[in-house]
Amino acid sequence: MVDAVESSLAPPMPARAWGVAALVQAVADALTARFAVCHVRGEISGFSRAASGHCYFNLKDADGRSTTIRCVMFRRAAGLRDFDPGEGQLVEVRGRVAVYEPRGELQFVVEAIAHAGVGALFEQFLRLKRKLETEGLFDSARKRTPPAFPRRVGVITSLGAAALHDVASVFARRAPHIGLVVYPSLVQGVDAPASLVNAIQLAGQRAEVDSLIICRGGGSLEDLWAFNDELVVRSIVASPLPVLCGVGHESDVTLADLAADLRAPTPTAAAEMAAPQCAELLRQLSNHAQRLSRAVGHRIDTTHQYLDRLGARLARPTERMGRERIRLALLHRRLPQAVAAVLRAQRDLLAQSKAKLMHAGTLSRARLKHTEQQLATRLHALDPLQVVARGYALIHANDGQLVVAAEQIHAGDKLRLTLARGPAEVTVAPTRTNL
Repeated sequence: MVDAVESSLAPPMPARAWGVAALVQAVADALTARFAVCHVRGEISGFSRAASGHCYFNLKDADGRSTTIRCVMFRRAAGLRDFDPGEGQLVEVRGRVAVYEPRGELQFVVEAIAHAGVGALFEQFLRLKRKLETEGLFDSARKRTPPAFPRRVGVITSLGAAALHDVASVFARRAPHIGLVVYPSLVQGVDAPASLVNAIQLAGQRAEVDSLIICRGGGSLEDLWAFNDELVVRSIVASPLPVLCGVGHESDVTLADLAADLRAPTPTAAAEMAAPQCAELLRQLSNHAQRLSRAVGHRIDTTHQYLDRLGARLARPTERMGRERIRLALLHRRLPQAVAAVLRAQRDLLAQSKAKLMHAGTLSRARLKHTEQQLATRLHALDPLQVVARGYALIHANDGQLVVAAEQIHAGDKLRLTLARGPAEVTVAPTRTNL
């Protein structure tokens, strides 16, 4: 009775129900008919290029709202583009609205794409980048080199992230002796910046690791936006620990990458930079040990040879003394002969020196005598008495001066004459003037 009442109250079933595929196909046909060709303007997010050549990305409102639509640009259309689409770019696309039937998802099939500028979020990224760059937060001069052989390394990421597994796998493979300390943090969402700042500060305060890795996997510009937060960037710069940043894929660049002491393209690469390869270190250590062993062996062999040579030179003391006695006897016999030879040589040298000295004295006396004769001849030629002998006289005044000018004599002066045959005195008479 109850079943009958319930049956009477149930809504009547339609005569024909839609199949899922049929409904999706019908919606797709309706959208194709209504939106066959349309232009859409928006900001690229999560751009990726598949190995097939197809490009996939999200297009969101340029005014900052979170509404997005999935887009696909097949290889043919991607080959006609005249620029490389990238994260945060503002573009205008032409295409059609369609439904991806296997999942029943709405998508926009792009036939053409044109660059329309920079998106709002990317503009914000550029403004903050310029500000922090002006303050010097990205200067390479202030960046530190992480230790080559750390004892422990800290990792800041989400506990459920694949990046943590990648980092742990690299350390287990390359350097299992290095300890890992994980500082859990959110890596996406509104609360992620504060969580990252707390984790960075906690690692610095505890000072239990030698370097710090901040990492997460790839994603769109919005997914990675926590790593563009100003407080996160300043915390990385202020950290007392060297910071390695491996956020996203190789093409993803965040402000945290620019502020870190070392930037890695991926979390795996960051772990490889922080963890020295144990096998390589053991190989180098083995090479050094071999070189050291060879060097020590060579030194020991050289020292042994040196000692052998010294032993051969030393021989027995009695033999050495015997050789020295023989040598001393020979020197004793040769000493008188050597002394006599030295004396003979000295006598010969003395005789030669005596002969040279006598010859030099003779020559010197001859030169002096010749010089004396020359000087006597010149002196005789300059003797004023020789001039007087030819009829001239020397006139001297009373004061003994030789008179050579008329101005020196006056009337009444007495003059002394020196003649060839004796002196004479005269008195100067007054000069008579003819009128």
